[in-house]
Amino acid sequence: MNKIDELRRIVSNTEVEFSGAVLVRDDQDTLLKEGYGQANRSEGIPNNVDTRFGMASGCKIFTSIAICQLAEKGVLDFQTRLKDCLDIQFPNFSEDITIHHLLTHTSGAPDYFDEEVTDDYEGIWNEKPMYSVQSPVDFVPLFQNEKMKFIPGTKFSYSNSGYIILGLVVEQTTGMAFTEYVENHIFKPCGMTDSGFFRMDQLPDRVALGYIDDKDGWKTNIYSVPVKGGPDGGAFSTVNDLEKFWNGLLNDKILSEKYRKILLTPHVNSNDNIFYGYGVWISMEQNDVLKYFVLGFDPGVRMHSSVNMKSKIQTHILSNIDQSVYPIVKEIDDLFQQIAK
Repeated sequence: MNKIDELRRIVSNTEVEFSGAVLVRDDQDTLLKEGYGQANRSEGIPNNVDTRFGMASGCKIFTSIAICQLAEKGVLDFQTRLKDCLDIQFPNFSEDITIHHLLTHTSGAPDYFDEEVTDDYEGIWNEKPMYSVQSPVDFVPLFQNEKMKFIPGTKFSYSNSGYIILGLVVEQTTGMAFTEYVENHIFKPCGMTDSGFFRMDQLPDRVALGYIDDKDGWKTNIYSVPVKGGPDGGAFSTVNDLEKFWNGLLNDKILSEKYRKILLTPHVNSNDNIFYGYGVWISMEQNDVLKYFVLGFDPGVRMHSSVNMKSKIQTHILSNIDQSVYPIVKEIDDLFQQIAK
């Protein structure tokens, strides 16, 4: 079997023509690194391996790493209560919410975008214009006075608001803007020179526009997401930088071995064999870690980035259309599972 030809077939064999970039490598070689479709349809600019794409929620792991760095410095710990490390008031929040609860989506705090209730992310900005959301504190009015969903620590419920709060903790603790902290303490040490939290109205070169296709044609996602990303999502990156990120994390460039292991511990079960660490999904096989992965989807954004600990395969997929990349991910995983047998 020619692995490269088979990988190309997998990426091309999708219901809707794939648009984005893909990087697949094992522990020795890059097996596939290619761009597909268009970064800018109006100008006919193609996607390539250096194109920067939105990550949506895929960058929650950066927020969790920032918190782990602060814990490593002794500034806080994972059992620190929210009320003791943030001076913003949430009148209906439980006083028992800890940093650990927020990191693992077990806090019970209300979510400004509750994915268990709706998938209409664009609808959020009908009342609060997306151009007014430029920093973590701008999200606070969307959930500040809402009631708790459940008692902290009693269940798993994915929460964007929880990660907004963690970003606020980073800002108050460090005195730096959250995005500046991540760029300086995560992107730079990993050599992620093409990554950043870019404003949607000030995009730099080589950025793919996110496209939303419907029966009336297409539109870009500029009015569908916050003008600038933050702790719960919205950074931009390349497939090359995602490889650099995982290599930096797993080789302890941004966290010590102790705190890297805490980050990657399967702290809570999501469903079946899928667990959640701190900002990272973990696929388990019996009692062993099969792979670590992050994923994200916003209007006009889809991504999946993973490291398989058994096959040693890294798979990084960034896309700028509303089409799930999961079928591609599954086929790639299945391919290398068959090869291993």
